[in-house]
Amino acid sequence: MEYTTLGSSGTKVSRIGIGTNTFGGDAEWHLSAEEAQDVVDTAIDHGINFFDTANAYNTGESERVLGEALDGYDRDRQVIATKVYFQMDDDDPNSGGLSRKAIEQELRNSLDRLGTDAIDLYQIHRWDDETPIAETLRTLDDAVRRGDVRHVGASSMWAHQFAEALHVAERDGYEPFVTMQDHYNLAYREEEREMVPFCERKGVGLIPWSPLARGFLTRPHDELEATVRGETDRHLHERLTTYAANGGREINERVAELAEEKGVKMAQIALAWLLHQDAVDAPIVGARKPEYVVDAVEALDVDLSDSDLDWLAEPYEPVPIDGHS
Repeated sequence: MEYTTLGSSGTKVSRIGIGTNTFGGDAEWHLSAEEAQDVVDTAIDHGINFFDTANAYNTGESERVLGEALDGYDRDRQVIATKVYFQMDDDDPNSGGLSRKAIEQELRNSLDRLGTDAIDLYQIHRWDDETPIAETLRTLDDAVRRGDVRHVGASSMWAHQFAEALHVAERDGYEPFVTMQDHYNLAYREEEREMVPFCERKGVGLIPWSPLARGFLTRPHDELEATVRGETDRHLHERLTTYAANGGREINERVAELAEEKGVKMAQIALAWLLHQDAVDAPIVGARKPEYVVDAVEALDVDLSDSDLDWLAEPYEPVPIDGHS
């Protein structure tokens, strides 16, 4: 396994992170506690120490299942990331957003579900238009000073919003964001316009979500809908419109062609492309099976030339922004 730091912090994480949005849900493509345990065990056996979840994933069940799966391991050897923003209780308006009340109560709930004393990376899941960013930053800073949180990060938003957050943190002496978890893969590269170069200049590490485009980059595009996820995941159908548009199908075909040429899997080519991007620290891979974890780890050994990287990316054309809301 290769390791890197979370942005400019000193905390070291594996170059592959495991996303847990599938843990504990009731959809056909979600994982039971036993299946999630197999994924976590395989990840740790292969040197992965970075696990990402969110309070909103399956209404807290993802955090609970992940906490239980890590219970038999040395907690100090793992890096746990979770998030806050989306409303957890339809009857409680303060169970979502980034106000002091929402963050503090949801942070306590996340700590309880994860069964841990501290969260290594606590991320704002989206931008909150209704709460001044100074209030959010001050609350996160207090959480770090109490020892409930070690580092703070952010997820998908406009670059101007993230720039404002970094400016206020620097001006007022609040804990800075060390990571940006954004929507970024071979079939969706709108982040390269502003967010990626901005993060590079500021020393903020990228930990992209959906690095395999919800499976679009793991198999020929005409086969995807025949999978369990393809038949049942409504979010996949919504995003296929974006991924397959404006050069997306040709990108998929080029990934398949290069995978065959190199004798590896399509997912490994797509991950290798991301891992070759200088701004990327650790893609967050939502592996549903232990063998997918192994495939992701082996992607670290896939070497792509500059001409390979350019050829894979060349068909891409602009698509509408996806993931900021």
